[in-house]
Amino acid sequence: MLEIAIGIIIGCCALGAGIAAIAGIGPGIGEGNAVASACEAVGRQPESRSAVTSTMLMGCAVAETTGIYALFIAIMLIFVAPNMFVNVLLRAIASVG
Repeated sequence: MLEIAIGIIIGCCALGAGIAAIAGIGPGIGEGNAVASACEAVGRQPESRSAVTSTMLMGCAVAETTGIYALFIAIMLIFVAPNMFVNVLLRAIASVG
């Protein structure tokens, strides 16, 4: 029974890490659209290149934070959470039995 519970914990942590990793798709699409729009803007008005570039870089940095958070959560779910949850399970079993 304990092995099944540990397997469920590890499986759920892996599933959660996979779902968190999917969140990396959003920043990639958003940054691609931002860069495409910036290239179009510079193509239309080349004299505004520095303003468009600085605004685009700031927007890309803000958009990238969600991808970094998702990567951090995925790494925590893979390496830290299973041990923590298994320890909680073992303590609960020890206190009951």
